[in-house]
Amino acid sequence: MKQIANILFTLSALFCLDVFAAHGQILLVVADDMNRSDARLQRFERQGDRWRTIGKPVAVNIGRNGLGWGIGAVALPRSAGDPVKHEGDGRAPAGVFTLGPVFGYAASERTAMPYLQATGDLICIDDSRADAYNRIVPVTSRRDIRSFEWMRRSDGLYRIGIVVNHNEAAQKGMGSCIFIHIRRAPGSGTAGCTSMAEKELDAIIRWLDPAKRPVLVQIPKKSLPYIREKFRLP
Repeated sequence: MKQIANILFTLSALFCLDVFAAHGQILLVVADDMNRSDARLQRFERQGDRWRTIGKPVAVNIGRNGLGWGIGAVALPRSAGDPVKHEGDGRAPAGVFTLGPVFGYAASERTAMPYLQATGDLICIDDSRADAYNRIVPVTSRRDIRSFEWMRRSDGLYRIGIVVNHNEAAQKGMGSCIFIHIRRAPGSGTAGCTSMAEKELDAIIRWLDPAKRPVLVQIPKKSLPYIREKFRLP
């Protein structure tokens, strides 16, 4: 049994190394602790075997109640008692997450990423009882959908944005509809997304390269040494 456990541990470690090595662009969001609603974002891009810092740090808003460990590309070490992301908890997911399409109100955007136009009939379903939980779909008259949000908001916060691939398997109640989008105001916490000034988000969208498999790494400060080691960041 001990030999089998050692083999499983080795395979798990190799998988993690592969995940960390597979990505060439990082959006690194670091909050001082799990309960802060403000954080800093720094971009990194891999050039050969080295990482280059892109641009200056950007102030971002995260969940109004801080961070909760989410379901992403790889599990990160966490402390006993750390909050875990759940539906409606007002926390942004912490972890390593691949990025889905860029979305926006315009017919097209200056981005190399796949693009989804947020037309007036698109919704994101946050009702964990629905079959299409954590999915962006056209609105229907189906009565099994009891809770959702419009992707074309009247307040313009989704004029441009990026889908964060949190809880891709749509585990019930574990959080849904996580995006990077335009902030409401400086210091204004979100329901669980990451928000920033429109000018800075636009620069990120134009910089993202799907060939480099960009990821959002969103963590409390205590996890930063681990992330720097695994990604070999400067």
